[in-house]
Amino acid sequence: MVMAHGQMDAKPLEAVMLKFVKREADVLIASAIIQSGLDVPNANTIIVNRADMFGLAQLYQLRGRVGRGGEQAFAYFLIPDEGTLTGDAQKRLIAIQQFTELGSGFRIAAADLEIRGAGNLLGKQQSGHIAAIGLDLYMQMVEQAVQRLKGHVVEEEPDPTLQLPVSAFIPEDFVGDPHQRLSLYKRLTACGKVGELALLHGEIQDRYGHPPEPVERLLEVMELRMHAKRLHLASIDVHGHSATLTLNPKATMQDRAVHRLMDRFQKRLRFLSPLSFEIRMPTEDWPAIFSELNSTLQSLDLCDTNTAEQDTIRP
Repeated sequence: MVMAHGQMDAKPLEAVMLKFVKREADVLIASAIIQSGLDVPNANTIIVNRADMFGLAQLYQLRGRVGRGGEQAFAYFLIPDEGTLTGDAQKRLIAIQQFTELGSGFRIAAADLEIRGAGNLLGKQQSGHIAAIGLDLYMQMVEQAVQRLKGHVVEEEPDPTLQLPVSAFIPEDFVGDPHQRLSLYKRLTACGKVGELALLHGEIQDRYGHPPEPVERLLEVMELRMHAKRLHLASIDVHGHSATLTLNPKATMQDRAVHRLMDRFQKRLRFLSPLSFEIRMPTEDWPAIFSELNSTLQSLDLCDTNTAEQDTIRP
């Protein structure tokens, strides 16, 4: 066993490290001085005491000291009782657990920025209020401000309202930590493709076990919301045997999409206004409703993509 820390002179410190690299010592006790610039391929286990006292970037660097060779590596972060941790410390530990795949450096940096807060873009202040609104919304607001300064018209991204007869949430007995639940909700909302939802579904299953029914329903609701946003729908309202879909006032529907709706549903379709239509559902069972709505939205989405160059009409 050897020891290394930042108050040692250069030559004794170098001798200690060489002894560890050459496997003349099996255990190295060190301060955070080892977090950067060291490549010890045979090191396969690191134990970090009081991991809650380190920054997210430090934890990421410390974790990277092991597993640099061909052997499986292990990183153990020791903390006191979770109830005594600060909110930021819990967020850092959650992030370091989530981002484990190769190339996670950017996602770690983004999480660190969101936790600590960004500095003043136009001044020298090194702290800000980004944590109050979240990194994604912050970046969106900056982009909108830049576009307005350029004289461009900034259109708000549609956020459809979904009224669905289903219980969709993450139960506390499935994901006990409230910060982890909030993080999962944010990641679900941020998914822009079905493939991203599928990957997140797999990650949830790997980390927490087989998802209960409310989580499966939540993933289905997020998929419907994703299609609705792309189609610029204002709302989807399901009551009993009917589903009412309403377009955003600025949206238009392709004539090909209207014809496809009429061909598919025939007597089950009723146009309520130039911006809304109703589809009669054959059952009130949620799996059947989801399947019907999802296939309908996918069909309309495909029409909208393939006929973007054609004239549009309102139903």
